[in-house]
This record gives sequence, structure tokens and C-alpha cells, in this order.
Amino acid sequence: MKKRIYFSFLVMLCFSLMSLTCSNDDENVNDNNQQISQIENIVESGTWRITNYIDSGENETSDFTGYNFSFNSDGSLIASNGTNTLTGTWSITDDSSSSDDDIDFNIFFPVSDNNDFEDLNDDWDIISNTSTKIELIDISGGNGGTDNLTFEKN
Repeated sequence: MKKRIYFSFLVMLCFSLMSLTCSNDDENVNDNNQQISQIENIVESGTWRITNYIDSGENETSDFTGYNFSFNSDGSLIASNGTNTLTGTWSITDDSSSSDDDIDFNIFFPVSDNNDFEDLNDDWDIISNTSTKIELIDISGGNGGTDNLTFEKN
């Protein structure tokens, strides 16, 4: 009888330990999906401006002075300074290929390589976000340079 109780205890202990070592990736996906939805709702309301753009150590914020950005719910991104208007796309995605479960803020303007807006084309990592400010970062895989981009609500 003691052997049976001992064996039952060992089996229960093994199952308990196995359940503790299993991770629940679904929780991360749900958390990211909820955060993505919240950020989408924030950026879709109102217009935004770039208050900081550092390209590999060079402050290039002035390249976007006067432009207001509208992140529309259909995925379109409009940048306008009253004279010039550029239309691009944006999205927020779960970067499940990354080990740190980050969320990507994707921006794309169909412009030539020498256009200032081409510098914004990337899958930015979100550093922080509030209802009035979104801070993004990109670490280049090629040259290792770090770019920082900050949008603030008008």
C-alpha cells in the first residue's frame, strides 16, 4: 500500500512540475493583441507631429517640421504640411519572430531613396506610448546604427 501511495505521489509531482515548466505563449499573444488595439486607438485619434528624429546619431527632426500625420483606421498614413501631401501606409504588428515579444510600428511611404520620408520606412520597435506621445526605435541590422522617432499629438 505504501508503494502505491508513494508511486501516486511521484506521478502527481511529475505532472505538477511539467505543468510549471510549460509556458503559455497564448497569454503573450493576447497581451500583445490588447496592447496593439490600445495603441491603434490612440494613434487613430487626432493628428500627430514628429518631435524627434535621430538617424544614426544625426538629429534630422527639422526634415519633418510643419508636417502633420494622420494614422487612419484603413491603414493609410497621410503626411501634410499644407503644401505637400504624402500618402503611405502604417500598421502595428506582433513581432512573434523576435525573442523579446516586441510590437512593431510599421511605416511605409512609397518614395524614392533620396526623399526624407524614405527614412521613416521601417518596422519600428515601440519604446513607450501614452495618449499623447509614441517613442519608437530601430536598430539597423546592416550597420548597427540606432534610429529614434517620436510622434506627439497635436
